[in-house]
Amino acid sequence: MSASVLGVEGHRVQVEVHVAQGLPSFTIVGLPDVSCRESRDRVRAAVVSSGFQWPQRRVTVNLAPTTLRKVGSGLDLAMAVGFLVATQQLPRSATEGRGYLAELGLDGSLRPVPGVLPALDPLSEVTPVVALGGLAEARLLRPDACGATDLADLARSLRVEQPWPEPAAPVGPVLSVPDKDLADVQGQVVARMALEVAAAGGHHLLMSGPPGAGKTMLAERLVGLLPDLDERMAMQVSRVHSVAAQLRAEHGLPSRPPMRSPHHTASLVAMIGGGSGQLRPGEISLAAGGVLFLDELGEFPVAHLEALRQPLEHGVIHLSRSQHHVTLPASFLLVAATNPCPCGVGRWGLCVCSPSQVARYLRRLSGPLIDRFDLRIEVDPPDPAAVFAGGTGGESTLEVRARVVAARARAAQRGVASNRQLSGDALDVHAPLAPSGRELLRTRLGSGQLSMRGAQRLRAVALTLGDLSGQEGPLDADRLHEASLLRTSAGPGRAAA
Repeated sequence: MSASVLGVEGHRVQVEVHVAQGLPSFTIVGLPDVSCRESRDRVRAAVVSSGFQWPQRRVTVNLAPTTLRKVGSGLDLAMAVGFLVATQQLPRSATEGRGYLAELGLDGSLRPVPGVLPALDPLSEVTPVVALGGLAEARLLRPDACGATDLADLARSLRVEQPWPEPAAPVGPVLSVPDKDLADVQGQVVARMALEVAAAGGHHLLMSGPPGAGKTMLAERLVGLLPDLDERMAMQVSRVHSVAAQLRAEHGLPSRPPMRSPHHTASLVAMIGGGSGQLRPGEISLAAGGVLFLDELGEFPVAHLEALRQPLEHGVIHLSRSQHHVTLPASFLLVAATNPCPCGVGRWGLCVCSPSQVARYLRRLSGPLIDRFDLRIEVDPPDPAAVFAGGTGGESTLEVRARVVAARARAAQRGVASNRQLSGDALDVHAPLAPSGRELLRTRLGSGQLSMRGAQRLRAVALTLGDLSGQEGPLDADRLHEASLLRTSAGPGRAAA
């Protein structure tokens, strides 16, 4: 018994080994990919290097079910154990009731493979056996998992000739990078409020301003305002990072939300996931449960930005290929920073960009994409007098996070993780409109200042502002107008045009 991972889902694989008379050969059938077919050489070398015999016979390995494409090297150990049983070098009774998931080295050593956590899902009825280096990760989900260092030690443990080895205890304290403190930010009252609202309501944030205004500094402090991950979200984050081989499991499940900041030269596959062979999660899935920060948004290719529209709405991304179809998580909080024009000066100085350059720059940010940002603000350069006057900054991250956690608790009472997930009838129930508020939205919808999506998002932002300030009741024109101040109708960069 073993498993193969597609996307972030594990699928059970039954490894069948047949040894018969005939010309010596080693054949693997059952839709293996290239790395899986290469197991022939790894398994044979590992078996011989571990002191076992390799008879001059015809060996056939079938990976069932044959309708599922098998990817990766995680089936190596199951093939080797099946071969040892088929050649009567291991008793069948010693190997039953277990699932095997590890890559084999040519010297017989067992190596951990990516995606151990999702691969354990279909192995719930058996005891998993993994490489000792991946045992800590496997025990996040299966405390009964066993580990081994090499094939020879595995055989001795299966024969009950020696106990199963245990991994060494982590040395030293947990090494984690502390969240950057919001108190380091000088001034920027509106931007600080936008960060707090974004964290409290899960609202996507777009900041526009000249270079050096502090956009990146602000964005890096957004993840510190988010509450700790609950157990369900921590496990989802762990599964995605396990598939990407980026999970550090020595100290248990992660507690803080992830933050990803891909460079604008990243490929489309690196951004949204996929690939021709194994469908891997991209940056938007690695940021699930946390923050995806896109710095210099105007420098990203148009195709990359437009590919974000569906995940921003649905919280998942569906990847389809000729032989695969997977669904990956993509429930991230998007914060982006952009300059108003190619030279970056915009209305804050003497812009040297021609109208055609500005128009070409702005075409990268389409209207439908901009409409998905609930919060759109302009970040002015800090006042030099205030910066060099000394003194301390504003509230710290811990102070603001306390209000964010309280606001998220109110959203949880409405049955959602954040207010941005409210729409349609749910908004009518939890964010009803006062007559003045309804008239304001009707006017803005009629003038084209708001789309229907924008009107719903404006109501959600107004509800979040009420949660942070402790206000309740129907949304009137004043509360909706306050929310609209954090959602400039022109959009970043358009003032420069």
